[in-house]
Amino acid sequence: MRQFIREYLLAVQFFTRIPVTGRLAGWVGFSPAMLRASAAHFPGVGVVVGTLAATVFALLQAALPDTLFAPLVAAALSTVATVLLTGGFHEDGLADVTDGLGGSYHRERALEIMKDSRVGAFGALALVLVLLCKVALLALLGSQDLGTGYAYICAALLAGHVVSRLVPLLLIYRLPHVGDTAQSKSKPLADQITPVRLLIAFLWCFGALALANIALPAIDLLVACAAAGLALLWMARLFRRRLQGFTGDCLGATQQVCEVAFYLGLAVSV
Repeated sequence: MRQFIREYLLAVQFFTRIPVTGRLAGWVGFSPAMLRASAAHFPGVGVVVGTLAATVFALLQAALPDTLFAPLVAAALSTVATVLLTGGFHEDGLADVTDGLGGSYHRERALEIMKDSRVGAFGALALVLVLLCKVALLALLGSQDLGTGYAYICAALLAGHVVSRLVPLLLIYRLPHVGDTAQSKSKPLADQITPVRLLIAFLWCFGALALANIALPAIDLLVACAAAGLALLWMARLFRRRLQGFTGDCLGATQQVCEVAFYLGLAVSV
């Protein structure tokens, strides 16, 4: 159990801006092997991010005037809260991947562009469109009168953040890591994931889905998960064809796309 907690805290430290410092950081420790093991808790980090998003959305929805635009404001500010919590970690990956794949059809040149910290036109467009889709879908879900109050949208946010953080692990499991592995900060995390670690990640996800099922009908969850799965297959095919594998940026891009796909599945199901 102590090792489980240490690995989870390391995942929180790596994937969010939550400080794990001082004596706590000393107790947690760090090694490439521990970082690799912490990948199993990526969906567990989604529990923290999703809980924050749901809390901000519910509080704003309750505090704002009951108008047509209240869900839109709540959706926008809950998204801002998640970006602040994660430091835009996944959004940065989305921008880099889009710049690379949009900037060149040659694999080596695309990987070189992805390592550039500057955001180009393709990356800016991707960020704007994905965030716009996310906010619009959350506003749509938050505006539905389904007889559950704020429970539906809160459960949707929790499940969306957890499921979308499970699917990148399947890329790690199925595709090779490519790029400059000597300098990649994702290499210790992404060079492999064992079936046992993948099972732990699925258990995180099943627990979150079971909790979300209190407010979300099972059919809605199935449709949403299917949509996220289809988005994963598309991303995996794209990375296999264009890059012959994945980079850390590809994991962030996959999380963002699959999160939007999850909300789209829920909206269609509703």
